[in-house]
Amino acid sequence: MPLAREESSPLFAGTAAGTLRLMFYLALAMVLMVLDHRNGWLWRLRYATAIVVEPVYRLASLPADGFHALSVAFADRRLLTEQNQHLREDLLLANAKLNRMAAVAEQNQRLKELLDTQHSLELHVQMARVIGVDMGAYRHRMMINLGARDGIKAGQPVIDAHGVVGQIVDVLPNSAALMLVTDPDHAVPVMIQRTGLRTIAYGSRNGQQLTLPNVPMAADLHEGDKLLTSGLGGRFPQGFPVGEVTSVGPSPSGMFLEAHAQPSADLDRADEVLVLHDLPEPAGPPPPVTPAGPPASDAPAPASTARPPAAAPTATGKPAAAQTAGTPAT
Repeated sequence: MPLAREESSPLFAGTAAGTLRLMFYLALAMVLMVLDHRNGWLWRLRYATAIVVEPVYRLASLPADGFHALSVAFADRRLLTEQNQHLREDLLLANAKLNRMAAVAEQNQRLKELLDTQHSLELHVQMARVIGVDMGAYRHRMMINLGARDGIKAGQPVIDAHGVVGQIVDVLPNSAALMLVTDPDHAVPVMIQRTGLRTIAYGSRNGQQLTLPNVPMAADLHEGDKLLTSGLGGRFPQGFPVGEVTSVGPSPSGMFLEAHAQPSADLDRADEVLVLHDLPEPAGPPPPVTPAGPPASDAPAPASTARPPAAAPTATGKPAAAQTAGTPAT
């Protein structure tokens, strides 16, 4: 049977030769460290070795660096996507707030115009809010939030900051129906501001215009003329804007002129209106001025302050008027 081959002895075997080799290597290492520390002989060798080994390190760390770069890229993309979504939501919310603020500012401007109209004309009015709109083919009406409990009555005119809106036709306890000037059944006496010509403006079926169908052919009426309430009929006070003439032409019968006008009031955008109360009476002619009379000493006493002459006393010592009412004198 062949004998097993003996393995080679280790470098530092437990023999005397191995111990000597170990001591020699240790001594050599110490000498090299001392010399390197004092003189720096081995730095060039380490520098060259580092240059050779650095690409190996980079190549070995390339998979880890690539995985880290991909994870960072995906994380950044997800973060950017989330941030973009949040920014979009914030932008939409900011736009909604901005639109709301613009609407509130516009509403405040309309309210200011209504208040300015009330103060400038010194009218007794009630501000009402529009709560419903009925703009059908044959009815142009609005509902307001004031009713009989608020003192609203049928026939009261309604205006806004720009002109006549219409009049109250139906009154409920807490609301009222308002017929617009553009309603086909509505008519308002008007006059041309430039010439003073009086006529009647009717509503139309399209809900956006007023019609003046019976204007004389010789009338001085042109596009752009302003229509004001004439005050006739006692329903609408005089001088409120009604509309502006947009077109003038002969009527289908050829006997009159027919004009169309755009309403002055913001009928499509009105949110608040003014209901008129206690319409002011038109200013009459001033009272005649009487010339100054004679001095007070010569002027006769007014009839209301002059005393009747006293009755002459009779034999009984009583006035005659008293006797006629009592026993006859003897």
